[in-house]
Amino acid sequence: MLRAGIVGLPNVGKSTLFNALVANAKAEAANFPFCTIEPNQGVVAVPDERLEVLAKISNSQRIVPTRIEFLDIAGLVQGASKGEGLGNQFLANIREVDAIVHVVRCFENDDIVHVSGSVDPTRDIEVINLELALADLAQIERRIERTRKEAKKNKDAKFELELLERLAEAINDGKSVRQVELTEDEEAIIKPLNLLTKKPIIYATNVSDEDLATGNQWVEQVRNIAQQDNALVVVVSAQVESELIELSEEDKKEFLDSLGVEEGGLQSLIRATYDLLGLRTYLTTGETETRAWTIRAGMKAPQAAGVIHSDFERGFIRAETISYDKLAEMQSLAAAKEKGLVRSEGKDYVVQEGDVIEFKFNV
Repeated sequence: MLRAGIVGLPNVGKSTLFNALVANAKAEAANFPFCTIEPNQGVVAVPDERLEVLAKISNSQRIVPTRIEFLDIAGLVQGASKGEGLGNQFLANIREVDAIVHVVRCFENDDIVHVSGSVDPTRDIEVINLELALADLAQIERRIERTRKEAKKNKDAKFELELLERLAEAINDGKSVRQVELTEDEEAIIKPLNLLTKKPIIYATNVSDEDLATGNQWVEQVRNIAQQDNALVVVVSAQVESELIELSEEDKKEFLDSLGVEEGGLQSLIRATYDLLGLRTYLTTGETETRAWTIRAGMKAPQAAGVIHSDFERGFIRAETISYDKLAEMQSLAAAKEKGLVRSEGKDYVVQEGDVIEFKFNV
């Protein structure tokens, strides 16, 4: 399951956003630093309108969406890399996620105290990114010390040492590991380190409701920073998200329309996370269930089948495939087959976004 960690300085709206995204979460959104001490976890269904359509076509008994886990991680402060605040705990928790959702305060509110006394997204981002970079640098330097002796007599260790020294130099120059070009071999070497500045990042700019559709000058600051760091930006309003929880689907749409936006923050965040991580969704449907499955972009049919069960990959014969759009248009799998729209794909087929697939395999 995909895991995203929601991080940021204290009082930027992290826990409010988390509570809104995970309606049954118990995170406490209080107006003081460190109200979140253990990472609050919540699993949410990924919204996908295609599932309802396919379920009707197949008369499915149940719908199973794919899911994403959000972790609300304690607020970070300057000095966290040296153990200030809840720093060590924060850094340990964030190493376990697939992507970082960095909530940045982009709204004024005299009733909500800013930990640094004023709204300044550039400064806030620098504080957190510096702490993550310092934590990575400390870890890399420890690894360099352990590798240096071995590098004198081992070719692989020498290669690793040179790589680690290059990463340390990049961090000292103010770069993240995301900005360093790496080969596949180099990626494999540093993967066990779980470096914080290597993780994909989405900046969630938390704005007031009146700025949700258009953003503001602070959002533009964040966009400029993200552009330099291979990151994405999503404009959200934690307050709006918390209000949406209480509304029916019809009222939600009306409320969002009144604000000039088409979707809430959950959909925006999930879509951005999928784009950032290079993820795709394929679908299966039948009388028992209609279900969404998450795969990596570029994955071939046997590997995609293995996401369902390893036996499907081992015994793969073929994938009976049709695009969701064509099946939705035909409103019947039988009719689609009659029209020759269902394709028989082999082991080299690269599964596409929105493919509806039935795998044939030997047990």
